[in-house]
Amino acid sequence: MIEVNETAELLLALGGILLMGLATDLLGRVTPLPRVTLLLIFGILIGPELLDLIPTNVTAQFELIAEITLLMVGFLLGGRLKYSHLKRDNQLLLSISTVGALGTALLVTVTLMLFGLSLQLAVILGCIAAATAPAATVDTVLSSETSGSFPELLLGVVALDDAWGLVLFSLGLSLTAMLNGDTGSTGPLMMAVHDIGGAVLLGLALGIPAAQLTGRISPGQPMLTEALGLVFLCGGLAEYYEVSFLISSMVMGATIANLAKHHDYPFHAIEGISWPLFAIFFVLAGASLEFLAFKTLGLIALVYILSRSLGKILSSWLGGRLASAPPQVCRWIGVAMLPQAGAAMGMALVAASRYPEYAQTLLTLVIGSTIVFEIIGPVFTRLALRKNQDQ
Repeated sequence: MIEVNETAELLLALGGILLMGLATDLLGRVTPLPRVTLLLIFGILIGPELLDLIPTNVTAQFELIAEITLLMVGFLLGGRLKYSHLKRDNQLLLSISTVGALGTALLVTVTLMLFGLSLQLAVILGCIAAATAPAATVDTVLSSETSGSFPELLLGVVALDDAWGLVLFSLGLSLTAMLNGDTGSTGPLMMAVHDIGGAVLLGLALGIPAAQLTGRISPGQPMLTEALGLVFLCGGLAEYYEVSFLISSMVMGATIANLAKHHDYPFHAIEGISWPLFAIFFVLAGASLEFLAFKTLGLIALVYILSRSLGKILSSWLGGRLASAPPQVCRWIGVAMLPQAGAAMGMALVAASRYPEYAQTLLTLVIGSTIVFEIIGPVFTRLALRKNQDQ
């Protein structure tokens, strides 16, 4: 039997994943299932829980691939936060994102407490529940090819939603520290200021000069080298200074989109290579998830999934109503925000390392629920987009 070396395994796996990406893209066009959901199911199927076909040296690169993918997602989301759009929809964006995040966190926290979880653990899980999945949402919007104001509103809300999620999570850690009687309870508050404020400053520091310098070699269009260089530089500096790379890239993208008046379309180059990375990211995400994790939690897992879903739908509806949004938008915007992935898992890992006594419940619940939300969430996102095709 011929022994396959690690390089061959890596290349074979990546080639197979990319070709499956083409197949899922085709299936996503002719079936009700979005390609994100199909890729996750494929990843689960070939992952260690079932067929175990992905080499360990490939899954070991998941964290790096996830960060690169999310950097590009943040960059693309930031590019859609143009002042002209924000000025037109600023009240609606802020209302839906803030009320949606706060309402979801509150409903999940109270519901979990009613079912027997401690206040500390319920608060952490409630704050994690506020986060969404920007990668899945962006890909579903791009692949659906829908037009109108609703997709723009959805992407704007998702961009702000993860920012509010990080703020709530940091405040939740601070509250948990105070409830536990930790003397250093101001630590998480300072962590929030450093993580979010530092990310904003980094995004501005890179975005302002980039807005003037990019798009000069090829007039009106930044080259792929320019776009990738900025994204990787932003990610590296964010990691070095330990600030949020998602918010950094989002702020950088928004800064370039608003200040680069000579750009025709600043992010065309990045969009051209985003799908292959999305394909690898979602397959490896599916392969890394332990879909049998719910066995240890049972009812609590079901309660978390239902309360987060209800919280997103009801609180986003309320946020839309407060901003006088059309009834159709109010009805469907929360439904479109059900996907949840990397940001939530990242928060769970941070909380688990800070409070080891909650680690098993936190990780099992968040990782297990991610499977459900990432498989069914994009289906509802696509449905919401179709229902609002002309909105």
